[in-house]
Amino acid sequence: MREQKIENFVNIYQQLSKDSLHLLDDIYHPSICFSDPLHTVNGLDDLHSYFADLYSNVTECRFDISSFHSVDDNAFLYWTMYYRHPKLASHKEIAVQGHSHLVFDGNKIKLHRDYFDVGELLYQQIPLIGPVIKLINKRATQS
Repeated sequence: MREQKIENFVNIYQQLSKDSLHLLDDIYHPSICFSDPLHTVNGLDDLHSYFADLYSNVTECRFDISSFHSVDDNAFLYWTMYYRHPKLASHKEIAVQGHSHLVFDGNKIKLHRDYFDVGELLYQQIPLIGPVIKLINKRATQS
């Protein structure tokens, strides 16, 4: 049963687009707490708004979920998000690796926390600033 809930989550995330946000209702609890390094959202209505804003700013966004593990009502997923933004990276595809912690309440997710590198997602993609951030990261890893 536990794996079926996770597979349902994966299937819905692979279908998500600006036109399919109603699918969020199938996997998230009405009092969902969703957080990532940039945002915290409470409640299903606010989650819909968050995803609507996300998809209105990108021309493409998809997730490749490579693996998952579960214990009791907790699931841990490892993924790569691919997206294109008209103002970032000359509109080329950007890949960001991350992972998620999900906590289920019955068949619905009550807590969803994403972990990813904000620099990889955003700062390294900004013209003029991006190359400086990449240089700093390169020098930091060489030390």
